Amino acid sequence: MEKKNYKFELKGKKVWVAGHNGMVGKSLVKRLRKENCLIQTVEKTELNLVEQEKTNNWIKEKSPNVVILAAAKVGGILANSSNQTSFLYDNLMIQNNIIKSSAENNVEKLVFLGSSCIYPRDASQPIQEEELLKKPLEKTNEGYALAKIAGLKLCSYYFKEHDKDFITVMPTNLYGDNDNYNPQTSHVLAALINKITKAKIEKNKFVEIWGTGKPKREFLHVHDLADAVCFLTKNYSSDEPINVGTSKDISIIELAEEISGIVGWKGSFIFNTDIPDGTLLKRLDITKIRNLGWSPSIHIKEGLKQTINDFMKKNNF
Repeated sequence: MEKKNYKFELKGKKVWVAGHNGMVGKSLVKRLRKENCLIQTVEKTELNLVEQEKTNNWIKEKSPNVVILAAAKVGGILANSSNQTSFLYDNLMIQNNIIKSSAENNVEKLVFLGSSCIYPRDASQPIQEEELLKKPLEKTNEGYALAKIAGLKLCSYYFKEHDKDFITVMPTNLYGDNDNYNPQTSHVLAALINKITKAKIEKNKFVEIWGTGKPKREFLHVHDLADAVCFLTKNYSSDEPINVGTSKDISIIELAEEISGIVGWKGSFIFNTDIPDGTLLKRLDITKIRNLGWSPSIHIKEGLKQTINDFMKKNNF
């Protein structure tokens, strides 16, 4: 049940960003600096979040007021489909350890980052929050999706049964600064930036696209997500998840052509149809967050230019 006219103050609070070295985590740390809060982080070498007792002891010692749970094992369609065991186990352990320990150590607010990929494969479009669990999942990322659903439900149960202000935010496909550009493990947008930029530099005439290029996806810049997370931390309290996206979609081939135009590559695409397309259309309904007063601000063309520059700087191109 959503609390109406809800307000939460971040100023002066200790905020732990779990997963601060990831793409989302880095953007969250940057955005939180505007909130005049004390940002807490911990390195993987100091704390393995899969270990329950150590995670609990760290939270107990540091006593954060707010936890933003951005730590997760993530990857693209190939990594997900071929490593279902670790995507399920690692994510279950990480999130359950943090959520349970946060509840036991009096954390005031917890924000769990879900994912749009946990919605059913054939959900009605655009996808409303109520579509969750209504139909079967997409098989290629079932392990990851099941873990995220468990985390969402654990937060929901703590909210309803123990009066814990633990909420779930459901972002769509993300891109932006500090993305993973490895073509074997990355998501589609980052993989295409890698392939097309290198094709331009190496003067290659062809770039391979996995699948048919026909699926349509929605892409949200990670800076917009970070802004939305801060907004929702302060303005949203409910046992139900809330979508964050743009509610605009683009096909994979159109995305590749957009990147080619920015990079200045004039070659041709070949399609590897041995690799599955996954869901053919996925776009979120963001009515709920719009009604609260938040909307995305970074257009896909602007965001692509920024992300391509980030990729080129990181690779000294």
